[in-house]
Amino acid sequence: MSEQLLSADIALIQRIIPHRYPFLLVDKVVDIDGYKSGRGIKNVTMNEPHFQGHFPGKPIMPGVTIIEAMAQTAAITVGTALDMADKNMLVYFMAIDKAKFRRMVVPGDVLEMQVTTTRGKPGGKVWKFSGLATVDGEMAAEAEFTAMMDLGAQ
Repeated sequence: MSEQLLSADIALIQRIIPHRYPFLLVDKVVDIDGYKSGRGIKNVTMNEPHFQGHFPGKPIMPGVTIIEAMAQTAAITVGTALDMADKNMLVYFMAIDKAKFRRMVVPGDVLEMQVTTTRGKPGGKVWKFSGLATVDGEMAAEAEFTAMMDLGAQ
């Protein structure tokens, strides 16, 4: 018998991480396999504030926001698996490594972020992840990142 994968809708996401508009960059997370992996989904729309200046007449999602969306996906994956809803979890970047950008992400795209935990365990504070962001199966960005998860911050 296989274990059922978890998911997090926008209501649960907002109970796990503190990010809000304009910096909440994940609409839902699906295929959560414990704290090991998950897949975040972001519907990219023209009304996002960074498109006003990046770039007028040619809106492109900034690479740093793609990496942030991957990191939020990782935090939601771990937070869902460890039942961190309503526990004031905070997450802080410690390192971003091997970041590569291969495709522009523009309004109308559906950005999918596959994240995998490469280091971390329940109760631990320092976690490491690998992330791959795609649009229509084509790689948009990839990165490895390390974060400190304050599980139960006040």
